[in-house]
Amino acid sequence: MLLIWMVNVLHSNAQSDTALIITQLKNITKTAGYRNHSNLDQLNSTAEYIRSTFRKSSDSVSFQEYTVDQKVYKNVICSFGTENKQRIIVGAHYDVCGDQEGADDNASGVVGLLELARMLAGKQLNYRIDLVAYTLEEPPYFRTEHMGSYIHAQSLTDIKSDVLGMISLEMIGYFKDEPASQSYPIGILSAFYGNKGNYITLVKKFGAGRFVRHFVKRFKSADKIRTKTFAGPPKLPGIDFSDHLNYWKFGFGALMITDTSFYRNKNYHQKTDTMETLDIERMSKVIDSVYDSLISMRL
Repeated sequence: MLLIWMVNVLHSNAQSDTALIITQLKNITKTAGYRNHSNLDQLNSTAEYIRSTFRKSSDSVSFQEYTVDQKVYKNVICSFGTENKQRIIVGAHYDVCGDQEGADDNASGVVGLLELARMLAGKQLNYRIDLVAYTLEEPPYFRTEHMGSYIHAQSLTDIKSDVLGMISLEMIGYFKDEPASQSYPIGILSAFYGNKGNYITLVKKFGAGRFVRHFVKRFKSADKIRTKTFAGPPKLPGIDFSDHLNYWKFGFGALMITDTSFYRNKNYHQKTDTMETLDIERMSKVIDSVYDSLISMRL
């Protein structure tokens, strides 16, 4: 295991490709239809694009299909290091809320998965890593058992999988350096975190557990992007607003990596959430930091 870690340290300089990020964002968001729950054809087309891109990097790619209201929806799963028993989940949802492109929410997270797949290809790993693109995260299915992440988390419980923890990539592409560009669920937090939306946030609940502590430490030590950590009770508005909430439900350690969503990005759930509003350079640094954390993780 030490040898694998030393080998991967030598390969930890792998970097995301900003040109590819732009191409992938375009392919996911600039489509004929909108990838929402009522537009099954576009959802399936997006799922197929994700699967075909994953297949360029891994031989272990599959759909996880399930039925809601007589319609079949699909999670897309791409795995690395399948010879290892313990696994880490990295997930992001590919559906959108209503008729909009959903570039930050959440094509940014999905593109993060696609780039991680490319970067992980051929690496020796200490753990199995499953990259999962979820469907039905958005309303009207949010907080229901029809969420793709609920289906996936439940399946891991059913097979008694040895899950170390889960990372949710939820809106990782929007940054602002102007004063007053960042708000908070509690106003006093600006005194501690600042009023500029120029950082990425690692969101965890109190008592998050060993995996989350180690991942946060690795992410910060990568020192690629301004990073802040936020811990709070799950009932605090925003702290559980993504797919990690379902892994909490099943007792798994999980955290969310986010640009803080509507607390910063006023394009949230609007037609103005387009790729042209994203900061590709800083988004790539988030992806690089996740990769470095995964490749060097030792528990």
